[in-house]
Amino acid sequence: MSESEYQQEHADGAVHKTGTGSASQVSVNASTATGGGGAPAHHHGHALASILGPAFVAAVAYVDPGNVAANITSGARYGYLLVWVLIVANLMSVLIQYQSAKLGIVTGKSLPQILGERMSDAGRYMFFMQAEVIAIATDLAEVIGGAIALRLLFGLPLFLGGCVIGLVSTILLWFQGGKTHRLFEKIVIALLLVITFGFITGLFVDPPNGKEVLGGLVPRFKGAGSVLMASSILGATVMPHAIYLHSTLVNDHYAPGEEKPDTRQLLRGSKIDVVWALALAGTVNLALLVLAANSLYGMKGTDTIEGAQHAIETALGPAVGTIFSIGLLASSLSSTSVGTYAGSEIMRGLLHIHAPMWACRVVTLVPALVVLWSSSNPTYALVVGQVVLSIGIPFAIIPLMRYTRDPELMGRYRDGMAKHVLFMAVAGLIIALNIVLVYLTLTGRG
Repeated sequence: MSESEYQQEHADGAVHKTGTGSASQVSVNASTATGGGGAPAHHHGHALASILGPAFVAAVAYVDPGNVAANITSGARYGYLLVWVLIVANLMSVLIQYQSAKLGIVTGKSLPQILGERMSDAGRYMFFMQAEVIAIATDLAEVIGGAIALRLLFGLPLFLGGCVIGLVSTILLWFQGGKTHRLFEKIVIALLLVITFGFITGLFVDPPNGKEVLGGLVPRFKGAGSVLMASSILGATVMPHAIYLHSTLVNDHYAPGEEKPDTRQLLRGSKIDVVWALALAGTVNLALLVLAANSLYGMKGTDTIEGAQHAIETALGPAVGTIFSIGLLASSLSSTSVGTYAGSEIMRGLLHIHAPMWACRVVTLVPALVVLWSSSNPTYALVVGQVVLSIGIPFAIIPLMRYTRDPELMGRYRDGMAKHVLFMAVAGLIIALNIVLVYLTLTGRG
């Protein structure tokens, strides 16, 4: 279908999807898109309940082992000082993830697919190379975090732990796609709940002072170190693979041939999905920071995941330390599965290659296993991986900002000027902070 034909169908007002998966095209059905007349046919259960799920899968990116390390370090060093930074970061992530979902819902295509259609062959391959490096860096943090969790829980060597994480996450990926995709979503959401329980338990054992937590909502800094930590939290708010993937998830949520709610309902439902999912992820991150501020403030050695777990165990007891390690393991398994899913979609959209999921798993897993085998300080490799992720953020966020404003793609659902300006401000802030973070790290000040 040409762009002009697509625009005409959009203007005529009809929503139904043809084709399969995220590559399907969008058309509109006047009886449902306008909100009048009868209810859309063949709804499965409650309309809102049928829409929820994709954002919870994407939200896993916000509670990966890298986030765990950053939040605990922030709380242990600066107490409640940077609570406000986490709140701002979460609000920005809500906007960006919704924009990605909106692009997928309205166009029926993923962000990588639209990029692949609009770029030259050379451009597509160059863009894919940087995106694949980002996928590898993403998996690096997640596999290392899981390997550390298995060593803490069972004493497994890091390399063997990494192999176990790779095997289990590959099994999880068998459920992705087609009629079992809803099951994949439910598994990831269940892991997200385990993460939540694992990381907030300590707050019930040693409750924080409510007034001190509220005091952290006042924007302020305390020296250059706190500014750098704030930059780390804000700059790493949005993971590139979460941006690419969310535009796919909203379409893969429905099996081929399954009836869907109309576009307006999908957009409304997606807003709720994003807010609930990222509220949960934000609560987990805030709980980690508050836990560290309340129970670990001033303790040494909390700048590594293992050190943080040891500090939690020392301060709150071995049971809480074990529960924390279980949460870390769930964080690794869910985030590495979602990261591989994103890598597969990037390859399919940009290169038009439908590679088996296990092959995508191997490509991103092998570098992480090499690091676990050869590195004496895997936590440092995790930090380097976060810097690489920072470099990749502009490549995802700038096209998303352009496309959601494009009338040819979005029709009457294009962003208004006020929202576009807000999006530009948020994107500019995140990109600027990542540039600062990369500069400070490369110059040895980070």
